Amino acid sequence: MSVVFVLAVLFMVLVAPVWIVFHYITKWRSQRGLSAQDERMLAELWEIANRLETRIHTLERVLDAEAPNWRNKI
Repeated sequence: MSVVFVLAVLFMVLVAPVWIVFHYITKWRSQRGLSAQDERMLAELWEIANRLETRIHTLERVLDAEAPNWRNKI
């Protein structure tokens, strides 16, 4: 009975921590990059940001043409 207890304690003290550390290192390495879904979302957000930037520049050109002093009022 005491041999089983000693083996269990040795497992918990020596083997289990190393096993847990290697498990999480493996998980971390497999999740280092972006997933396909993350890449699609990032590309979509990039496209939205570019469209918004184009809209802002267009609005600024319209305001510059129709109300030249609009920047001074801000």
